[in-house]
Amino acid sequence: MSTQTSRPAAPTQGSGPSSHRAPVPEHGGRLAARGRRLFLGRPEDPRWARPALWAILVLATALYAWNLSSLTGNSFYNAAVYSGTKSWKAFFFGALDSGSFITVDKPPGALWVMGISARIFGYGDWQLALPMVAAGVGSVALLYRMVRKDFGHVAATIAALVLTLTPITVAITRDTNPDPVLVLLMLLGAAGLLKAVRGGRLAPLVWSAVAIGFAFNTKMMQAYVVLPAFFVVYLFAAKLSLGKRIRNLAVATVALVVSSAWWMVIVDLIPASSRPYIGGSTDNTVWDLVIGYNGFGRIFGASAGTGGAGNGASFGGTASIYRMFNSIMGGQISWLIPFAAIALVSGLLLRGRAPRTDSRRAALLLWGGWFLLHYLTFSLAEGTFHPYYVTAMAPGIAALVGAGGVAMYQAFRERSAARWGWVLPAAVAGSAVWAVVLLRRASGSGTIYTVAEVAVVAGAAIAVIGLLVGRFTKRQRLMGVAALTAVVALLAGPAAYSVSAATSQTNGTNPTAGPSTGGMGGGMGGGGARMGGSAPTGTMPSGTKPSGTAPSGTAPGGTASAGGSTSAPTGGGGMGGGTEVSSAMISYLKAHQDGATWLVAVATDQTASSIILQSGEPVISMGGWSGSDNAMTLAKLKALVAAGKLHYIVISTSGGQGTNSEIAAWVKAHGTAVKASAYDSTSTSSSTSSGLYRLDASDVS
Repeated sequence: MSTQTSRPAAPTQGSGPSSHRAPVPEHGGRLAARGRRLFLGRPEDPRWARPALWAILVLATALYAWNLSSLTGNSFYNAAVYSGTKSWKAFFFGALDSGSFITVDKPPGALWVMGISARIFGYGDWQLALPMVAAGVGSVALLYRMVRKDFGHVAATIAALVLTLTPITVAITRDTNPDPVLVLLMLLGAAGLLKAVRGGRLAPLVWSAVAIGFAFNTKMMQAYVVLPAFFVVYLFAAKLSLGKRIRNLAVATVALVVSSAWWMVIVDLIPASSRPYIGGSTDNTVWDLVIGYNGFGRIFGASAGTGGAGNGASFGGTASIYRMFNSIMGGQISWLIPFAAIALVSGLLLRGRAPRTDSRRAALLLWGGWFLLHYLTFSLAEGTFHPYYVTAMAPGIAALVGAGGVAMYQAFRERSAARWGWVLPAAVAGSAVWAVVLLRRASGSGTIYTVAEVAVVAGAAIAVIGLLVGRFTKRQRLMGVAALTAVVALLAGPAAYSVSAATSQTNGTNPTAGPSTGGMGGGMGGGGARMGGSAPTGTMPSGTKPSGTAPSGTAPGGTASAGGSTSAPTGGGGMGGGTEVSSAMISYLKAHQDGATWLVAVATDQTASSIILQSGEPVISMGGWSGSDNAMTLAKLKALVAAGKLHYIVISTSGGQGTNSEIAAWVKAHGTAVKASAYDSTSTSSSTSSGLYRLDASDVS
């Protein structure tokens, strides 16, 4: 007998299924399956889960992008983005002006994101706001995915909804400050860390470190607030031996340092004469900016001796452990802090004696650390502090409310121990009481807050009674309805504030949500706030101007007031120490620029950003944000004038942000004063109160 097996006959053409057509329906089926999974979720998911996620993402998009074209943002950063669209050098360094004289006081990470959008779609309000909206919605989606992996769809849905409706998150995502990008990058870092903890692989941990490094290049030391929690969670819970955990953390630390420091090292290695002055620094280095103005100066204030003025704390109230609950901060972030704290403790207790590598406990430790580290940092910071900083705390609160809330509900429903019969109702009741306190602060501010207060009181009462009755009568459905009612009740207050933030014009410099219940609003507090608003009408060389992004300090009649907003305190944040730069003066400067690189030199960033956005021309900020930067020296000024790169300078003498006295004295002695009547036909005065001087090469001895 032959052992040779016969081969199946090759199919003849036209017989059986066509070999080239078979993959077509298979491929089409795969695409259809992916589409169904994208919109409806996985087959094993609850049928409501994916539609609920899409509904939350639509809600987030609506809140963050409502009336997108009217969002003016922060004129300081907007001017830098505009300059970056005119010069790749300014783009790389994050310079305020396209001539690259001085940088903004932050690394350029967020500016790059907005700058790319502006280069693709053109410069304008919505083009700058679009990346921030995308970052905000992306953060909601990412948080959902992270919480779902460990705690399921209900917890993930609640967490995503809480983050979406966090009032300060809505306000800052509708702005052009760097915080939405910072939060997204930090969440990407957290996602990598949890993946590394679950799987024990090195690569996710390295990518986690890289994400935090990119976050550092968005807002420097604030990105590192979460690092202690990252290190502790990985060292404690990763599924590896202790030696391998330490080794992997060492490798990740190297990745963190490289991804954080590359831009700083490059900039500091470039000769100072070939790059802009580093705004906010005391010695023209990024390193000083890191440890000073954007580092210890933010924590310890002016007493630290480096960076950041301590009186900036007035934007969020006095530094104390209770700061998050005061009249300024309370309505922005504190609504669910009591619930989150109870949820964290309860969640950890419920994990009991779970193995060291328990992924749920690891996640709770991460989110608890995220929340507590931010809470302590922001509450006790003595330096410049703005309410919108706390948007970075929101993911931790949201995750704890979702994950810990579901854990408490399951314990309440399933455990016979008496101690779990009161924890969830107490958490709901306590959080509802605090919500009523916050809403009473807004009493009389609008119908929406009154409706929210009624919803909180009625909803919380129904929820607590329903939970208790359902537990004692063992009616599962009643407990479920009561829990859902509790979610609605506790989110009524944040929702009211969020809707207010989405439908009203907020201060682009110091955005907050809800009614004004305390603090200084958009006023200045020493090297911190930046006035937002609409630019006076002006024409760019191409016939258009950068869209509505000059500071709200624009005075009546199209004047950029050197004192900032007319309602702001006069002691800080002024736009040149009392000098007014009118539209007529700007038109005069453009007509007499005579080929100079810079249109004019002024005392501070605020004045410079206003003129940049109105004129479309580079403007020198001699003293940076506070007016105290040593960016312009007399020798540098003489060199610029001698080279024909600068002809005009505005001398400011009033306020705390005036022109350097040595420079002012030299300009007055050698320059030619420009009378107001030279550019303002309505002026009958021959005075030179504007402080504008003309300088030419012949004036330099």
